[in-house]
Amino acid sequence: MSSVAVLTQESFAEHRSGLAQQQVKVTALNSEEENDPPTYKEAFPPLPEKAPCLEAAQEPAGPWSKIRPIKASVITQVFHVPLEERKYKDMNQFGEGEQAKICLDIMQKTGAHLELSLAKDQGLSIMVSGKLEAVMKARKEIVARLQTQASATVAIPKEHHRFVIGKNGEKLQDLELKTATKIQIPRPDDPSNQIKITGTKEGIEKARHEILLISAEQDKRAVERLDVEKVYHPFIAGPYNKLVSELMQETGTRINIPPPSVNKTEIVFTGEKEQLAQAVARVKKIYEEKKKKTTTIAVEVKKSQHKYVIGPKGNSLQEILEKTGVSVEIPPTDSSSETVILRGEPEKLGQALTEVYAKANSFTVSSVSAPSWLHRFIIGKKGQNLAKITQQMPKVHIEFTEGEDKITLEGPTEDVNVAQEQIEVMVKDLINRMDYAEINVDHKFHRHLIGKNGANINRIKDLYKVSVRIPPDNEKSNLIRIEGDPQGVQQAKKELLELASRMENERTKDLIIEQKFHRTIIGQKGERIREIREKFPEVRYLSFLCYLSNNFAGMYSLWQIREESNTKIDLPAENSNSETIVITGKKANCEAARHRILAIQKELVEVSIPSKLHNSLIGAKGRFIRSIMEECGGVHIHFPTEGSGSDTVTIRGPAQDVEKAKKQLLHLAEEKVSLALQGMEHVGLTSCLFLEVEVIPSVCMKGFGVNRTNPFLRDLNTVWVIKTPVVEPAVQENGEEGGEGKEGKDTDPSSPKKCDIIIISGRREKCEAAKEALQALVPVTIEVEVPFDLHRYIIGQKGSGIRKMMDEFEVNIQVPAPELQSDIITITGLATNLDRAKAGLLERVKELQAEQEDRALRSFKLTVTVDPKYHPKIIGRKGAVITQIRTEHEVNIQFPDKDDESQAQDQITITGYEKNAEAARDAIMKIVGELEQMVSEDVTLDHRVHARIIGARGKAIRKIMDEFKVDIRFPQSGAPDPNCVTVTGLPENVEEAIDHILNLEEEYLADVVDNEAMQVYMKPSSHEESKAPSKGFVVRDAPWATVNNEKAPDMSSSEDFPSFGAQVAPKTLPWGPKR
Repeated sequence: MSSVAVLTQESFAEHRSGLAQQQVKVTALNSEEENDPPTYKEAFPPLPEKAPCLEAAQEPAGPWSKIRPIKASVITQVFHVPLEERKYKDMNQFGEGEQAKICLDIMQKTGAHLELSLAKDQGLSIMVSGKLEAVMKARKEIVARLQTQASATVAIPKEHHRFVIGKNGEKLQDLELKTATKIQIPRPDDPSNQIKITGTKEGIEKARHEILLISAEQDKRAVERLDVEKVYHPFIAGPYNKLVSELMQETGTRINIPPPSVNKTEIVFTGEKEQLAQAVARVKKIYEEKKKKTTTIAVEVKKSQHKYVIGPKGNSLQEILEKTGVSVEIPPTDSSSETVILRGEPEKLGQALTEVYAKANSFTVSSVSAPSWLHRFIIGKKGQNLAKITQQMPKVHIEFTEGEDKITLEGPTEDVNVAQEQIEVMVKDLINRMDYAEINVDHKFHRHLIGKNGANINRIKDLYKVSVRIPPDNEKSNLIRIEGDPQGVQQAKKELLELASRMENERTKDLIIEQKFHRTIIGQKGERIREIREKFPEVRYLSFLCYLSNNFAGMYSLWQIREESNTKIDLPAENSNSETIVITGKKANCEAARHRILAIQKELVEVSIPSKLHNSLIGAKGRFIRSIMEECGGVHIHFPTEGSGSDTVTIRGPAQDVEKAKKQLLHLAEEKVSLALQGMEHVGLTSCLFLEVEVIPSVCMKGFGVNRTNPFLRDLNTVWVIKTPVVEPAVQENGEEGGEGKEGKDTDPSSPKKCDIIIISGRREKCEAAKEALQALVPVTIEVEVPFDLHRYIIGQKGSGIRKMMDEFEVNIQVPAPELQSDIITITGLATNLDRAKAGLLERVKELQAEQEDRALRSFKLTVTVDPKYHPKIIGRKGAVITQIRTEHEVNIQFPDKDDESQAQDQITITGYEKNAEAARDAIMKIVGELEQMVSEDVTLDHRVHARIIGARGKAIRKIMDEFKVDIRFPQSGAPDPNCVTVTGLPENVEEAIDHILNLEEEYLADVVDNEAMQVYMKPSSHEESKAPSKGFVVRDAPWATVNNEKAPDMSSSEDFPSFGAQVAPKTLPWGPKR
């Protein structure tokens, strides 16, 4: 294939080099300007004169020839496909068919423009136009789809394949675009090292050359693996890895020795070939030397003492290796072997053996016999007793095993002996003054023994100073354990057995009480029922069951049917429209109960009452008729629908109750008729009585609605008239006093006013009842003493609290003004409501006082001293850790303000309940303890790969930190050492994490080198160009300065630059402007 006008990387580099030379000259020119400005001809060279012939004009002389033209971003390439290499050779279908479809598809995919033409030799010429990237993609597609393909293979080492692929396959894609070939690299699990290239001969040669160049670059670095027996690794690493670190520093080679926990014998070396060979030789020398000189001895050490020989984090083994040069091999923890092998030079084995026995015997394990039920008393509340021992001897580990009668102590021999003596004294003392007892009580009574909110069991614990363990319900165990003082244990045992015995002998009794009385018996907020329970404490449960019987027989009848038929009878809910009764029991019993209920239902009586009286008999919202139904045992009274004209009223229920309801209905109907006749004919006034109630002020009449519709007076059916006087104005329109006012001057001032008198007329007994009802409406005022500081809480936000109480108790509550500082609150209302209102107000006062006490308890403060460097870890990412502690312990935790120098930076303040604050403090100190065990190591990583290791939004580095359980910190911008990375965590985790990130550095650094090589071909960024302000362009020997030292011409002057005449308006045409 041949091409013309191709912008290759080489030509682009050549173009850049030409520009670079020109830039160097311009820079030099700018530097000279400061001392000697250029001449006018140098700055503005004249154009060349007209050449005598075309050939002479093709190469203009002068400075203009040095400037290379800048090529356009849209380029054009022409590809030629010979006849023998064409895929589609049908001459009759040129410009159509499969070949044309492929070209259209390439244009759509790449965005480039293609033009096909057929040469004389029947070869195919394709002109491709577009941006460089689009043209390169189109070229690859053309070669693959319109030209026959050849293939070849190239062999390079397997470890170099990843460098050909590049990051995310980018390098391989660029190589395929550049060479217009398809490159197939074998998978990592394929042992083949052959890379297959498919394309044109020219493209295959180019791709092969590029791949061999990449492999040659990687040949400069080498990786070697050396197989060394695992037992000799400690000698190569040296004590505390000092020897291998020195070797890495001297040779610059990366040496990776597998940790003891990994069962691998291969040591990996990475680095430059020469330096790597030196490192391998030195390691081999150490290995061979130790293999010849060292010998082994095997000793028996108890399995329980192996961990003392190893020491914390393997420090004891490293210490023995450093002192004696002997390696100690410990069998794995899952092995039952107790044989410890010492490997080293013969003369040093004796000293190492002494060290091993010294380490093994430096710690001991002992046990103290103590009954398991005493363990919690030995530990003490929140571990107080045990803390006294552990504080004195922090290296002693004390272990309590549940269910075993012993305590295990582990630690240094001397400390263990002292701790054992103290615990034995404590156990002896507890056995002398403590006892326990176990009793069997049926688990169904356990919750009754505990009582509501643990009231019963807590009383017994506090009274007898004992501990009572009642098993949870899910265990279904009957065993109750009592522990404590011997005398208290016996007394608590006796009382618990008495309670259990009493519960076994208890019986249940049902009482039938009409539901309408339930609320009265319970009282306001359960006060009355509480009094009954306190009066009869031996009655444990007093509950109310709701039996509805509005549509059928009375409650007693239903209860009697249930008892006699031994069935369960469920009535419909109060707000349900259903009339279905559910009977549960044996079939015969259910049938008997059903017949009895239907017999009650069939007892119906019909009464004839004029329809015009029906509404007055029913009363407002059915008040009258409902009272008759409740009074007569729950009978059902049915009135015909309004407007039907029927006078028949149906009464359904037991015969006795139905008869009673019938009499009341007829009596009430007669009374309504007689009242109507008396009102119309004014008959029978001599038998009536007129009463004057002189004790009700007129304001009360208005406030409480004293009229015929008042519910207190509506029940007084035979009261004829209640007259309330009209309060007339005291002054007339002309300013004179009214007659009533004048009369008032002559009357006794102690006598009641006319406006305060109510006249009641009607029958004597009814008038007396109406008088008492009216007097009951007169409001009464009482005073209640409430601390002034609680007034605002009683009033509530925007008066919501006091309004709620006033609505609930139907009274008026007056709180004194704040400036009075008074403790007296006034309550005004009906006498029947005042007691309830006062009790409710005092109950609210108790609640507020309890809230104040609780607020004081919640304000307990505790200060913890923690090194400020641990504060970020305690806070956690986005405050996750500290939020969990705050939520779990319900406390507020305040860290010091970094900007406040007067504040101690190591003080953390915890606020909340005392026990919660202490628990939060323990949680923080536990985190601090874990952080203090961690180590930090600095590792040198090329700063150019930091971004790659961190990843997008820190995703990659977070994954590494989570995998190895370490914290990795990168240097900030401006740090003295930009390559220093700090890894923090447990020592073994830190080592593995460092190995991992160093491997990543090696991989990513190769990509960085490749990218830097590519930067040569890239246009420099605009910010690298000089931004310095220009001082102006100055030249020497300008035309205007050669004669009489004239100044530079003024371009705004019309004399120096005259105009060429007035502007002519363009000629307009009827068909618009010419195109």
